[in-house]
Amino acid sequence: MKHLIVAAIAAMGISTSAAAQVSSISTPPQGSVWNTMASVMAGEVRNATDMRVVVQPYGGNAQMMQALDQKLAEFSLNDVNDVISAVQGSGEYEQPMPNLRAVARINPFPVGLYVKASSGIDSVSELAGRSVPSGWDAFPIARSHISAILAAGGLNWDDVEQVPVPELIRGSDDMASGRVDSAFFAVGGPKVAEVDASVGGVRFLKVDANEETLAKIQQVRPAFYFSEVDPAPVRVGVEEPMMFVTWDNILVAGSHVADDVVEGFLAAIFDGREAIGEAYPPLRALDLETAYKTYPGLEYHPGAVAFFEERGVSLQPAD
Repeated sequence: MKHLIVAAIAAMGISTSAAAQVSSISTPPQGSVWNTMASVMAGEVRNATDMRVVVQPYGGNAQMMQALDQKLAEFSLNDVNDVISAVQGSGEYEQPMPNLRAVARINPFPVGLYVKASSGIDSVSELAGRSVPSGWDAFPIARSHISAILAAGGLNWDDVEQVPVPELIRGSDDMASGRVDSAFFAVGGPKVAEVDASVGGVRFLKVDANEETLAKIQQVRPAFYFSEVDPAPVRVGVEEPMMFVTWDNILVAGSHVADDVVEGFLAAIFDGREAIGEAYPPLRALDLETAYKTYPGLEYHPGAVAFFEERGVSLQPAD
């Protein structure tokens, strides 16, 4: 009987521990697009399952990926190019992070430089001789993105005045205060709407989207491409249909995450796609049929593989 009681207590402890387990999603600071997207997805997962999911902000992409690799977080959202660099230990990453696993393609992710509406600047090419945020010590991924945006406007870093900023939110604050002429952000970012309200209007700058500039941005990162974005209430600063430098935004997990946790997370976000899109319109691009895509150097989490196979979705080749 004593042995049975001890076993029952042990079983209860295990069950309690499992029930108390929390999965975290590493993101940039509050106000960023990834933080907003993660918050919406985490909310749907909590509503649809008994999983406990929280959003954990970090200073930048390197810290986000490190959290996964070192088992300090379970999921993250990131530019697929940056995940590839992190796994390889290339670019901004000095050491490989072998424990990162692709989970799903989430949506295309257009980014740009934006300015105050009163600035008189309409296109990236007009930034020649004007100030552009640089440095990005806490958010190094921005360096390659801005390099591509400048290239799409026929410029490079030598053509502009470089003003050091540490990270994403601070860069927008510095533009709002007048310290720098332009700021870098993703289309639909809540921070852009905040700055828009504080300075009396903002607009994203136009780029020259053609075969020549496409070749230039793909020299920066091969997975960059151009996509057209239409005006919408959530897309503050987009006044007309515009072309933007774009990449695939993906959900990532650490290899330590249990298969059933990954499967449950994916089932919740894809089955709840309509509610997620209502909560944050850019996530209306979430599509099961395009979510399982080959990326060079990236391995899919076994839980993701099982989920897509169960749903009858085949792995798509890289573009």
